Amino acid sequence: MAEEEVKLYGTWVSPFSRRIELALKLKGVPFEYIEVDLSNKSPELLKYNPIHKKIPVLVHNGKSIVESLIILEYIDDKWKNNPILPRDPHQRAVARFWAKFIDEKLLATGMKASLAEGKEKELLNEEILEQMKLLENELNGKDFFGGEAIGLVDIVATVVAFWFPISHEVLGVEVITQEKFPVLLKWIGKLQEIDVVNQSRPPREKHVAHVRALMEGLNSGSK
Repeated sequence: MAEEEVKLYGTWVSPFSRRIELALKLKGVPFEYIEVDLSNKSPELLKYNPIHKKIPVLVHNGKSIVESLIILEYIDDKWKNNPILPRDPHQRAVARFWAKFIDEKLLATGMKASLAEGKEKELLNEEILEQMKLLENELNGKDFFGGEAIGLVDIVATVVAFWFPISHEVLGVEVITQEKFPVLLKWIGKLQEIDVVNQSRPPREKHVAHVRALMEGLNSGSK
């Protein structure tokens, strides 16, 4: 069998490219990682993703796949070991629903909240807590969203496990606590026991510094 060429174009702090990195590592797929400067997009990025011009981009034997949820499904279809999607059609549909819920609801609300002020920000933060409670209820009674092993929703939800707490730390607030979200907190602890999960996270101190700089920029821009 000819050797497979797999390349991942991403940025070190992006939860979207990090989730692809995690899926490839869970599958044991060797790949080359290419860090992208989004302020000076390379000809390769524009070649492989000419429509959106965004990361992540997976290039497999010269053919590109874009958009993280689509890439994750491609990886699962191409490399059958350690499946990240259930084989049962209904369970697959449920997993896709929650993955989209995280990206299209929870993350979208979080982005709006980061730019909002005053009463609007308060209302959006309440909405985030309600959405996280829905995730908590979905996870209740299971080790992982995927059941006994990490799956699609767990991979997508790493943004909740590792990116959200960094932002909350910089803001000086605690959101994912034992009182509010005991099931999510236990799940985060289980994720932290998995080596490839830890390998697929931004370095903590670098991540904190990055988020702090972003928030200081937002604050100075709103004055």
